[in-house]
Amino acid sequence: MRESASTESSPVTENTVQPRVNRRQAAKVRTRQKVLDAARGLFAERGYEPATIRDIAKGAGMSTGAVFANFQDKAELFEAVLTEDMANLAAVMKTGAGEGSTRDRLVNALSAGYHGSIDQLPLFQAIVARSWFQPVAAETRQRAATEGLTGVIADILRDGIGAGELKQDADVALMTELTWDAYLSNYRRAAYDGWAVKQLSDHIGRQVDILLASVRTGK
Repeated sequence: MRESASTESSPVTENTVQPRVNRRQAAKVRTRQKVLDAARGLFAERGYEPATIRDIAKGAGMSTGAVFANFQDKAELFEAVLTEDMANLAAVMKTGAGEGSTRDRLVNALSAGYHGSIDQLPLFQAIVARSWFQPVAAETRQRAATEGLTGVIADILRDGIGAGELKQDADVALMTELTWDAYLSNYRRAAYDGWAVKQLSDHIGRQVDILLASVRTGK
C-alpha cells in the first residue's frame, strides 16, 4: 500500500520538474530571425547582389560577425529567406485558389501569388537570375523550396482530373512545370513593363486557358 501511494504521487513530482529554457539558445533563435527579417527587406528592395552582408547586419542592428555566426555566407542567408517566403506564399496560393472550375482555381491561386509577392519583385528577379549561375546543390535546394508552390498547382490539376474536367491521362507533372514556368516568367513583365497585379492575372489567365485546352474533357 505504501509503495502504491508513493507511485501515485510520482506524477506530481514529474509535472513540477520541467526542462529549463535554454536562454542562450532562445537568444540565438531571436538573433537568427532578426537577420532573416533584415535580409528579406534588403533582398526584396535591392535584389541579391546589391544587398551586402554589412547592410544586412546594420539593418538587423548587429555586427557582421553576428550574421556570420548564424549563416555561412550570403548565399546561405538568401536560401533561408527563400525557404521561408516560398512556404508562406504557398499558403497564400492554396487559400486563394478557393472553389470553382480547375481553370478558375488555378488562375485564382496564381493571382493570389502575384498579390502576395509583387512588393518583393527584386527578390523574385534574384531567384530567376541566380538559378542560371548557382551550383547544382544550391539549385536542388531552391527547387525544394518551391515544391510547396508547385504542389498547389499539381493538387488543383489532380482535383480537375478527379472531377472529370481534365482527361485521365493528363500529364500532371508536365502541366505543373509549364504552369509554374509561365507564372514565374511573368515577373519579367512586372519588372520591365511595369505590369500591375491585374495585368499579370489577366495574362496568366490566358496562359492557363492555352495550357488546359489540350487536356479538357469538355464537361
